[in-house]
Amino acid sequence: MHASSHELSRTLLPRHITMITIGGVIGAGLFVGSSAAIAAAGPAALLSYILAGTIVFIVMRMLGEMAITHPGVRTFTEFSRAGLGDAAGFIAGWLYWYFWIVVVPIEAIAGAQILQQWIDLPMWQIGLALMAVMTAVNLLSARSYGEFEFWFSSIKVAAIIAFILVAAAFAFGLTSPDGATFANLTDHGGFAPKGWVPVVATVTTVFFSLVGAEITTVAAAESKDPEKAVVRMATTITWRILLFYVVSLGLIVCVVAWPMVKPGESPFTLALNVMGFKWGSAVMSFIILTAVLSCLNSAVYVCSRVLHVMADRGDAPRWLAEVNSQRVPARSILLGSLVGVIGVVIAIVSPNRVFAFLISTTGTVILFVYLMTAVAHIRLRRRHPETETKAVRVWLFPWLSYVTVGAMVAVLIAMAVTPELASQFYFSLLTLAVVVGSYYGFRKPRVG
Repeated sequence: MHASSHELSRTLLPRHITMITIGGVIGAGLFVGSSAAIAAAGPAALLSYILAGTIVFIVMRMLGEMAITHPGVRTFTEFSRAGLGDAAGFIAGWLYWYFWIVVVPIEAIAGAQILQQWIDLPMWQIGLALMAVMTAVNLLSARSYGEFEFWFSSIKVAAIIAFILVAAAFAFGLTSPDGATFANLTDHGGFAPKGWVPVVATVTTVFFSLVGAEITTVAAAESKDPEKAVVRMATTITWRILLFYVVSLGLIVCVVAWPMVKPGESPFTLALNVMGFKWGSAVMSFIILTAVLSCLNSAVYVCSRVLHVMADRGDAPRWLAEVNSQRVPARSILLGSLVGVIGVVIAIVSPNRVFAFLISTTGTVILFVYLMTAVAHIRLRRRHPETETKAVRVWLFPWLSYVTVGAMVAVLIAMAVTPELASQFYFSLLTLAVVVGSYYGFRKPRVG
């Protein structure tokens, strides 16, 4: 009875999983958030993305390796449990859930702001309507979520490829009236006009826009071959995503003089305007909306599945583990959506105080989870030396794994000493302390 009432469906197809992975990473962080990185570090922001991307890629490689060695693990956070014990599983699970539950109102409000250009309604009404639609999509079936993600992610990928082709033609002088534009890389104060410290500091903010590929480990549990899905993510899909980021942003700093880039404004829109596409802003608004809705859809999905697994493990109320006739954890979805709705209301009522505080408390939470995953990987690899012969493994073990852990610790230290990011670091530490305290204060040890 336990297995049948808690078992999820296996209806997601390989194409769904691929696009879920891509969709989880390519969002407003690329289309809008990249402006802050370029404004802070100039063209050298490319190096920030390469450094942050390398860390994320190696962690995804770790996940692929662990998925082969431990095929029964159903979500990203459960690898921490496998390597570091129940306490780590509880802490990683709740931190991960908390991160995504704050993402829900962020994306809902971002979507509402874009739609207000075309729909004359209060922002809170549009935000709640978007929440209702995404909740409904997730309640229908895992397949409906996968289909939605497939088409929305396809639009994002098509848009990036089209942009790369158009921008490359301009940068190489094929469509530019003044010939090749690569001089923009060095003409405005050099490649690193503000020095190399901002390049390293920017890694801290860039890292968070690359988070999301690990959603594959959550979605894979609802596919026919979970192990294969995670391995594909670890070996091929992450590379593609990093390529999209680095190539598109590299072309932007070639096409546009970097001082023109303003934080909070899409550098993609700016580049299209520079290239003479005056309709660029309308098109980008649509693509950014697609990216935002895709991320909102994924956030609702991830929150529900993580909660479902934690409930099944005894880390959350057991009734949240139940699934309906469609093999969907409806209770977990509805609870997550309810918390998301409260978040939307808070974002409208107190955007600069309470909601800003909530965002600050998630600032480095995901990095804590990644760090736990990397340490768990080192522990598991030592327990299973036969992994050395597997198809997917982290190279140069243990040194590359140690370097990756060290890089993430360095990012945390950089945040702690950077005035603009320090509050996020310390508020996130507070969140970590609350979750750790909850485990030792409230969770009853599992029997048997």
